[in-house]
Amino acid sequence: MRLGVNVPNFGPGTDPGVLREWARTVEGLGYDLLMTSDHVTVTPDVAEKYPEPFYEPFTTLSWLAGVTTRLRLGTTVLVLPYRHPLLVARMATNLNQLSGGRFVLGVGVGWARQEYDALGVPFAARGRLTDEYLTTLRNAWPEDAVPIWVGGNSEAAVRRAIRFGDAWHPLRGTMSWLRSVVANQSLPGFAPRIILRLTTTPVDDPERHPGTGTIEQILDDLDQLRHLGADTVILDPYHGDPEETRRPAAAWQALSVVATHWRTAS
Repeated sequence: MRLGVNVPNFGPGTDPGVLREWARTVEGLGYDLLMTSDHVTVTPDVAEKYPEPFYEPFTTLSWLAGVTTRLRLGTTVLVLPYRHPLLVARMATNLNQLSGGRFVLGVGVGWARQEYDALGVPFAARGRLTDEYLTTLRNAWPEDAVPIWVGGNSEAAVRRAIRFGDAWHPLRGTMSWLRSVVANQSLPGFAPRIILRLTTTPVDDPERHPGTGTIEQILDDLDQLRHLGADTVILDPYHGDPEETRRPAAAWQALSVVATHWRTAS
């Protein structure tokens, strides 16, 4: 099982130099995949969680492809209805070619109503548009072009992943819930994104999310996800406070601890 990292491409502490150091750190620690998120216009609902500057994912990942050699690059997740599907197909294909086949396209329906309004895309139609655009992408590409991970935790997202995706890419969730979905669905693949919150004492909450707790708990979570069939697990060290982006060293340290122990345990 491979491990990846969700890197914050937004926030007051993020600039080109920090993004470059994120890429070099993630690759240097031996992680397999670096992923970034997506917003086109930072409307008030977006800014509350992911303030400016916000670096557009295709542009950012294309640049980071040039400062890395082995690391795969991807989106977690691209809000598919924001762009014409043939434009997405072109950009994803070119990024995959320019990076030497290292790109993974994670997609989702999005949640920011104000951003949808600003782009002139009907918010209520986002599920239907995502299905239509995925159909266009699949028709535009040969079967083995760019891997598509379908993000989302709803029943509709799971159905969408089964119909269109190479993997279902849930964004957080308890272990019991993930186990239930995997057991009851015939998934094309399984690539969850989980929290990374390393603690010095065990977290005893019965609703504890995988990736939260001591290194022993996190290693056990990763082992359980591997036994559930996860091909890749994405660790998300961002905890929701934009000020964290000014202090990336704390996330890098947690990622170093996990990488070191995971290699030993594996």
